[in-house]
Amino acid sequence: MTDRLALALDRASAARLITGNSVRHIPDSPAALDAMLALIAGARSTVHFENYIIRSDRTGRRFAAALSEKARAGVRVRVLYDALGSMSTRSWFWRDLRRAGVEVRTFGPLLKSGLFKVLSRDHRKLVVVDGREAILGGLCIGDEWAGDPERGRLPWRDTMVSVCGPGVAALEGSFARVWATTGEPLPSSAFAPPADKCGSSALRVIDGVPAQSRAYRTVQLLAAAAEERLWITDAYMVAPPPLYASIVDAAKNGVDVRLLLPGNSDIPIVRNFSRIGYRDLLRAGARIFEYRGPMIHAKTIVVDREWARVGSTNLNIASLLGNYELDIVAECDSLTGALAAQFRHDTAHSREIVLLERRRMPARLIHAPGVLPEPLPHKRSRRDLQAAAAIALVQVAGGARRMLAGAAATTLAVIGGLLLVFPRAMTIALATGALTSSVLLVTYALARRRTRRKTDAA
Repeated sequence: MTDRLALALDRASAARLITGNSVRHIPDSPAALDAMLALIAGARSTVHFENYIIRSDRTGRRFAAALSEKARAGVRVRVLYDALGSMSTRSWFWRDLRRAGVEVRTFGPLLKSGLFKVLSRDHRKLVVVDGREAILGGLCIGDEWAGDPERGRLPWRDTMVSVCGPGVAALEGSFARVWATTGEPLPSSAFAPPADKCGSSALRVIDGVPAQSRAYRTVQLLAAAAEERLWITDAYMVAPPPLYASIVDAAKNGVDVRLLLPGNSDIPIVRNFSRIGYRDLLRAGARIFEYRGPMIHAKTIVVDREWARVGSTNLNIASLLGNYELDIVAECDSLTGALAAQFRHDTAHSREIVLLERRRMPARLIHAPGVLPEPLPHKRSRRDLQAAAAIALVQVAGGARRMLAGAAATTLAVIGGLLLVFPRAMTIALATGALTSSVLLVTYALARRRTRRKTDAA
């Protein structure tokens, strides 16, 4: 059975199992940024750097300085960024990198891409150095991930992993394939020989390509194979119906299904769409937690005690079907254990959502009774405040819309009832009202015209 599942994973992910790797979990965003900078600082021949968002803020400038320094020292530094994700990055930022000798390419320029191509983005996050070590996951390059202790702003919670061993060659090959979509492919001299084995972890590199559904099929298989637990952390989860059904079915079959999602999101509308599926999941026996700190941006899955998935793919249609993404699925007890421990730590700072069934009204989503965990001490940034304001505006607008709809429904019901009971009288009344309104509107229009003419004459 295990061999058949392995074969199914090979086919679904279009990736073979690579043994002999060391996979290190980096759950802290500032620590992950420091690890990436340290990896770049140790480069001797090549740095291949790819990210959806590279900002020109303080964090972005730290990376620009590190990349420029290595380029000036003779290291071949290649940077690939997405035009949409990095749209707010200043042009001088890329110009300074190029002047330092960094080869910079843009994925999917917005004005040069066709209608369909512009929807497919390079959403990956990867750095590979000398073909010997790579770091990948969900973290972008910006101050949100670094935090600002002086201002009391906590970093976004994200997850990265460091990989060394033969799997690094597959990750570098993945970089090369996306690089080739933007211009000349990498020369053969850019690739280092496959690294020696450095650990006991086996992994698959899931090279997400638009319309190939590799991560989609892999996650479905993992959900279907889960026997003990299926713990999912996701930043923008709006799962397609088949994947959603797989998660619900796992919960119905007694699997410990838990979902950790943002309580505060930088894209409020996605959070609202995520909540649409809560009721069916909760009725199936799943548990749902919303993180109380700043944005949780990690994309991880823990399946039983055997499989762990980490990468850039969110469980929504854009990531699963439309974007270039990059994930690993590791068969590694240490990584699975580390991600499970991180999941428990994060849920300790989250509010559990439960379902309150009501006799004559739809079930209501509420926080689980009991003592709520203390929120993490976080001073909101302007971006956080804008997201919170958007959520409040949507809620107020929703309440006003419901109030207006109720008033309109009541008024129409009264008018309809009166028409049925007093058809002749109501017809005369409505006709009289319509004629009177038309006369008043014409009179108002003529008065406005006379006033305008007098103003023009004066």
